[in-house]
Amino acid sequence: MSVFLDVFEMIFENLKVITQDKLLASIYGGLVVGIGTAIIIKNNASTGGTDLLSNIISSKFPTFKTGNLLVILDTIIVIINIIVLKQIEIGLYSAIAIYIIGKAIEVIAEGINFTKMIFIVSDKYEEIAKEISKELERGSTAIYAKGMYLNEEKMILWCVASRGEITKIRQIASKIDQNSFMSIFNAREAYGLRL
Repeated sequence: MSVFLDVFEMIFENLKVITQDKLLASIYGGLVVGIGTAIIIKNNASTGGTDLLSNIISSKFPTFKTGNLLVILDTIIVIINIIVLKQIEIGLYSAIAIYIIGKAIEVIAEGINFTKMIFIVSDKYEEIAKEISKELERGSTAIYAKGMYLNEEKMILWCVASRGEITKIRQIASKIDQNSFMSIFNAREAYGLRL
């Protein structure tokens, strides 16, 4: 990597700088670095920097994701840099780049279409569940709950589906019961049939 850095520096020495704007450099630089780092991480490789340390930590503690650890380690380095060199503005631009790097790693490593979870509170939960099953061939689970506002027992319909399916589920629930209450969450990891 060191050799290639030197080689590319010599090759592109006379190349005109695209922008002098630090914000644009932070955004697009973060995006390019994030995509490159994500490809490296996805292939179980390393650049030898903080991603190597994050790989080592995540191999010992599998609950920690490499991408998240990388962002944390880079943030710590930026904070130390701000304290030692007193360059707050550069640190703030670096924070933007680190955030974008983290998001790019997340999207490439985990995919754009995260699984979604939807909770539907409705008196017509059985009709909604049947329609979801009929239209999408997707199962749902009814959970017993108690609404504390009106002190009433309710059934909550819970369903895990793709982003496109969640939109369809929302439409089904609204069509059957206009007074239904829905809450949608990202489900980062879902395992099982058809997921």
